[in-house]
Amino acid sequence: MKTAIIDSKKYVLVPEAEYKRLVKGVPSLPPPDAEGNYPAVEVIEALMARGIVRDREAVGLSQKALAEAAGIRVEVLNRAERGVTVPSMRTLTKIETALIRAGLKRKKCP
Repeated sequence: MKTAIIDSKKYVLVPEAEYKRLVKGVPSLPPPDAEGNYPAVEVIEALMARGIVRDREAVGLSQKALAEAAGIRVEVLNRAERGVTVPSMRTLTKIETALIRAGLKRKKCP
């Protein structure tokens, strides 16, 4: 594995094809406006979708397995992960509960 250090931060270098495979289906962040400001709601929605994908993969579940564990349809989870829709609070709670049961660890707030 190749690494690079830039501004005292260590980065892992991956081939472009591998990077594209990793981000496939992950919603991109919206571009900033002319003043460099990002649209807050759209950014939060994209980050929520990315977080669900990250957490699901961290516990080693497929979309189907997580959907079943959460008691939701796989189509609902798929749309949430792609950022097509924002799940309701009830659905997010089901997803979170299933992820924690599958072994996801959350850092506690100070």
